[in-house]
Amino acid sequence: MLTIHSAFFDNMIPNWRNQLEAVKFHILVLITHGKVLYTLNGESRIVQAGELLLIPKGTSRVAENASEEPHQKYTVLFHYFYHNVLEESEIPYLTNGQILHLKIRNFEYVKQRFMLLYREDMEKKPFSELIRLGTLQELLALAGREAEVLDISPIKLKLAKTIQQYILENYRTPLHIEQLAELIHRSPNYTISLFKEVNGQSPIQYMHQLRMMEARNLLANSGMSVTEISQYLGYYDTSYFFKMFKKFTSMSPTAFITREEMG
Repeated sequence: MLTIHSAFFDNMIPNWRNQLEAVKFHILVLITHGKVLYTLNGESRIVQAGELLLIPKGTSRVAENASEEPHQKYTVLFHYFYHNVLEESEIPYLTNGQILHLKIRNFEYVKQRFMLLYREDMEKKPFSELIRLGTLQELLALAGREAEVLDISPIKLKLAKTIQQYILENYRTPLHIEQLAELIHRSPNYTISLFKEVNGQSPIQYMHQLRMMEARNLLANSGMSVTEISQYLGYYDTSYFFKMFKKFTSMSPTAFITREEMG
């Protein structure tokens, strides 16, 4: 069982430093700018922008800015309990005291999830607790998946990165698996399997994810209508765009706009 204590956003604080202590919570950190020098159980490590750090409860920790330039990061403090120590834990790296320090491949998406969790923690709106817990569960699952990727062969990581970069550059256009397969000189089935092994989702799902991230940005920050955004992102059936947006955000585009306008 997960319970969240608090969430923080440190935004370019000069001379930032944590005093030495044994932490009383599990701590999940995403560095979004700059870098931080952590000393955990006597071992020093620099965590920089684009990296995730999981500090287990009880870890001896001291931290400070790693350079003259302040850093920016999201931090979530939480408890994790499970009923029977003889049973296999759902999140084993939390119960064995393992420190995770990972380079995040899908950084922008993970950053958006931290932003959502922090905002819900600050606003305390109806159902905020459910949204916070669901978001934290997703982040912990992604962290576990990132840790497993360390065992994937370098050639697979390289091929998956080639596919990912192509989708990043072309996500608004129709995506054909055969074209991705030609890109890495593999079969379509292997291409799908490879990308899913490395990224935890199919190329098509990743394309939709990128489109929905851009949709949120455009709905919040542009004067484009829902229909215009739908077509701009490659959805020429607006009802399908509504369906995909709700699948990824748990709300309709209209509800999202209303929420943004209300602050």
